Amino acid sequence: MRVWSLPRRVLGRLSRRLRARQRLRLTREGRLYLAITIGIGLAAINTGNNLLYLLLGWLLSLIVASGALSNMTLRRLAVARRVPGRIHAGRPFLMEISLENRKRRLASYSIEIEDIAEGRALDKRCFFLKLPPGRTQRARYRHTFHRRGLYRLDGLRLSTRFPFSLFSKSRQVACADEVLVYPAVHPVPLPSPRAHRLGDAPQGRLGRRGEFFGLRDYREGDDSRAIHWRSSARGGRLLVRELEEEAQRRVVIQVDNAAADPADEAAQESLDEAVSRAASLAVAYLSAGYAVKLTARGSEVAMGAGPAQEARLLRALALLAPVGPEVAMAGGAPDPRVEVVRVGAA
Repeated sequence: MRVWSLPRRVLGRLSRRLRARQRLRLTREGRLYLAITIGIGLAAINTGNNLLYLLLGWLLSLIVASGALSNMTLRRLAVARRVPGRIHAGRPFLMEISLENRKRRLASYSIEIEDIAEGRALDKRCFFLKLPPGRTQRARYRHTFHRRGLYRLDGLRLSTRFPFSLFSKSRQVACADEVLVYPAVHPVPLPSPRAHRLGDAPQGRLGRRGEFFGLRDYREGDDSRAIHWRSSARGGRLLVRELEEEAQRRVVIQVDNAAADPADEAAQESLDEAVSRAASLAVAYLSAGYAVKLTARGSEVAMGAGPAQEARLLRALALLAPVGPEVAMAGGAPDPRVEVVRVGAA
């Protein structure tokens, strides 16, 4: 008994793995073909006609050949995806899928690939008609995520109906990726600046004019000539001289993400609209040369400027979740010299 228990266990595990990796589904043509085969088989048994037996064997051989050829087509294929650098909610994007045939002599035919996100297949697919041995081909599918946030792509499903379209045989390949969908960004006019205590309203671009205002931490994109090396050496971090004109070109975007019931779908949609307005304002301010800071309940992004700050702000807004009204607004008391733009859920 012990001699045969090990092979049985090995065969059981192998069969379970094969069932998990590959799935077989009858197509409409396959159901019709199977019905005809069963009908001819019953007729052969009832009549004993050798010609019907010969025809039955021919029909069954096509089923066996279909299974063998489809297995050969799906064998030794390597698939991968390339996620776009930036995806915004409500805006279509192209996802690239690459398929490599690692067989030495045999080509693969009629391969369909679909992405699996959170256990469900996406609505678009990539199709490869013929993939020669040792070659790699790429295709793209178009998709749109309608909500911001973090999406998990679990894997890729390869399927084929080759050669007779009687069966659809598929297997799933583990290929996990996380896709961060930024909030929707629309062109918006900047609010009219209020009068500042430091003097005139901000100019149309960031300059290096005006009276000395103070020292601040170095931000990416700052002019290296503005670094105050003596103070930087004393403090152990890079400090730059800030002029009055630069001090006026700062803005704080404050997003109120409070919700009485954070799990409410209507509250989530309302917050998504507010986040989209905040993201649009942040991009507009940064494009105009402002330094932008983001504050929300339980979340904060420090003041900064340039493309790197835009990426930080959009990431924080993409992940911003509704919280209870008891959570305090981050950032503390606002600076009276800095413009504050408040955005709240409707």
